[in-house]
This record gives sequence, structure tokens and C-alpha cells, in this order.
Amino acid sequence: MRAFPRYSPFVLLFAALITTSLAQTPNDGATAIAASGQPGYIRVAPQSLDVTQAPQALSSSTVLEFPADAISSGAIFAADANAANNSAGGNGGANSAASNTNSRGDSDRLPDVSTIDGLDSLATFSGAYINQAGPRLGQLFNFTMVGNNPRLGGTTVIPAQITTVNLVLLKADGSVNATIPFTFRDLIEDSPNFAATNYRSGHHLQYADAIHRAQFFHIMGEEWHTELRPGFVNDVTFTIPRFVNVRFPDGSIKPVQAYFLGTAPNGNHFVELLDLLFNFLWQNQAINDILSGNFTTNGLSSTLFPDTYLFSIDNQGHFAGCCVLGFHTYFFENGVIPQPRWVTQFASWISPGLFGSGFQDVTALSHETSEVFGDPFLNNATAPWQFPGVPPTAKICQSNLEEGDPIEVLPTATIPITLRERHEVFVYHPQIIPLLQWFEMGKTSNAVDGAFSFPNEATLPHSALPCPQ
Repeated sequence: MRAFPRYSPFVLLFAALITTSLAQTPNDGATAIAASGQPGYIRVAPQSLDVTQAPQALSSSTVLEFPADAISSGAIFAADANAANNSAGGNGGANSAASNTNSRGDSDRLPDVSTIDGLDSLATFSGAYINQAGPRLGQLFNFTMVGNNPRLGGTTVIPAQITTVNLVLLKADGSVNATIPFTFRDLIEDSPNFAATNYRSGHHLQYADAIHRAQFFHIMGEEWHTELRPGFVNDVTFTIPRFVNVRFPDGSIKPVQAYFLGTAPNGNHFVELLDLLFNFLWQNQAINDILSGNFTTNGLSSTLFPDTYLFSIDNQGHFAGCCVLGFHTYFFENGVIPQPRWVTQFASWISPGLFGSGFQDVTALSHETSEVFGDPFLNNATAPWQFPGVPPTAKICQSNLEEGDPIEVLPTATIPITLRERHEVFVYHPQIIPLLQWFEMGKTSNAVDGAFSFPNEATLPHSALPCPQ
């Protein structure tokens, strides 16, 4: 995920909405905002847990802090100024996720435990490559990925612990404006993220496992798989006020509109939620799930929202961009050895017709899950690479192994996958993912079929181009 999403200049025309639109209807500018720019993702700093402070509750007296020295509230995810401090405790405990028929049995099961000394987290393996082009030619880059070493073969089963969120949106007078329930549990569980289908890298695979296998296809041992076992561990409701108080860098406290509400073409309501408020609510919920044992260190935990996209404000309280669809990060507790790390992600279900590039249904969840598999601890560096399809003069580059990012900017970023569950058929749209070999900047790829992207191998016909100097 990129450090900050890029927005079309057109969205800035809606800046006045943040202060002038007081509409109490299901369409108060959100539809126009969503249609005006490309959705994006953000890079969120690891979240430190403080065992000495109790969680905060949202109330009329709550004041959210605009991040110091920032021009956008989006910096909150790096600055962590609104951290919901709490105790992390524990060693992860037992897996509370439900069983799943994708499991391949115990005969080839590998342990889902950390292979890093002094760390209590999910199973990972490490590797390295030599960069093959550009100013970093010949430089060694190390990486850590989710699962057990591909050369060992065998299957690693990781609990996928899911909390779903329902939203109740209030009017300025405190009455209910709209409710947005999370009604997508069955569709999530039956999606390519958790249900098996066939790919060029193997048969009966989950999506992230198929991508993982494609990257290591020619070195992996027999029956090498990294599978997620989904379980819905919590279902909560967030009540969202019409306005929230924000303290700005000059010391002033101002009320800011907390959400915009719109209606998607299929009739579903969607909400654009102030990122400062989202961060406050999401952190508290994730920490509560950690404390209750719903989220464990040996799992991948997810907090899933219904049609919820984050918008930012500038340091004057004006609208500054939309729409963030997801991110991944981890919570950790300092001063404890082995150090516990809870790898977690936020993603929104996406109703069709709101965004371009094929973004809908599980695009965000597939993007973030694939990135977790490829960079669970947010520390896999690469040589600086250009975004494909973006003019080199723009110098829009990254230098990390965030495997979802390069393709999200292309006109077609997703691939339709049709799955049947009993008598129901649904066409899902997970995001196409660049492979590790794309980041290596080589002339050829040693992935499955010599591919640089997957499952659509034609999306990226060559490896990454070095960032212009």
C-alpha cells in the first residue's frame, strides 16, 4: 500500500462540502466524491500497545487530534496520535476461528509458529534476491513472508479471524440518519480469499496461496500451501455522530463533519468516514478483540466494514481527499519477550459501480491479504520502482514490497472469478497482484510461466522499471 493515496484534482472541488453541506439525506455529496477519483490504500505504521491506559470511549466530549506538523489528517496513520492505548497481554492463546474445508489434514501440516527468535507471531519464512537493474543493480534485498519455507513443502494453516462492523449514522440532532449493516459474511467466506478454485499455480487453492505458489513455483516442495482458515469472531456496531471535535495544530478545536452518505447504483448505502474518527474507532475495536482473545498472534485478523471509505481533511478542516479502501499493519507490545505481534488488516466491501478499474466486492480484501502474505511486518524494502502506466516524468515511485500497489493504478486492476456455493453463483473481483519477480527488475522471471503478475499473467509483461533519478 502506498504511503498516501493519490487523488484526482477534481475531488478538491468538493472541499466546500466539509463545511457547507449539512444535508441529512442519504445523498449528501458522497456519490460525487466517490466518482471523482481513483480509490487508494495507505501504509499504516505498526501500532504500539500501552498496558497502563484504559481504552477510550467515543463521546460528545471526545477531541480528536490532528497530527502535528501534517498537512493532511491522513498522516494520523503514521503519527499514531490518536492511539487507543490499552493492554495487549498474553501470548496469543488458542485459535478461536471456525474450521474450514480447505484444510489438507494433519499428515502434511507444518507448525504455525514464528521462526524468528524473540517473536510471538504467525509463521514466516525469509529469503533474499539481488536487484537486477537500475541504480541499485547488484544490491541484496531481504524479505520476510507469511508461511513456512517453500522448499520444505507441506501446508501451513493460519487462522483468519474476522470482526464485522455495522454502522449507525446519526443526524446533527442525534436521531438516526441511516444504518449500514454488514450483510456480506457469506459472500466473504465464499470468496476466492477463502474458497478454493483452480489457478495456473495449482488446483483447489485460495487466492493468496495461489499467488504465493506462483512466485515460488519452481522451488517449492510437495504440497506447499499457506492456507487461511476463516472464522467470524465478532460482530459490532459503531454509532457515528454527524460531527466530531478536532484539535488543529494552532490549538483551535472545531467541529468537523464526520461522514458523507451516498447510495451506490445497486441501492446499497455507502459512507465516506473521516479518517481521524475511523482511526479512533478501529484501534479501540482491534485492541478489544486482542484482549478478548478474538485476535491472536498466530492468526491474520481482519476488521471488515460495509461500503466504508476514508476521507481526509487538511489542517484548516477542509476536505482533502478520498477514498481509502484498506490497509494492513500489526499491533505489538514493547518490553515483552517474546514480543507479541498481532498482524491485522482493515478492508471494506465495495458495491459495484462506485469506482473504476474493476474495484468491487472483495478487491480491497484481496489486495490487503496478498500484501500481508508478502510483507507482514512492513519492513521488506526494494529498489525504488515506478508505477506501471504512469509517465516517468511524474516520478511516482515506491521502494517496498507491497505486492498490491503497482497494479491498482491500471485501467483494469481486477480479475473476475466465478464461484459457486450450493445453488448460488457470484462473480468476484480480486485484485491482480505483481509477483516478487516484478520487483527484482530482471529481464526474465522464474515464477510460474515466467510471469510477472498473477493470476492475469499478461497484466505486467515485464518487470518493474527503476525510478527515474
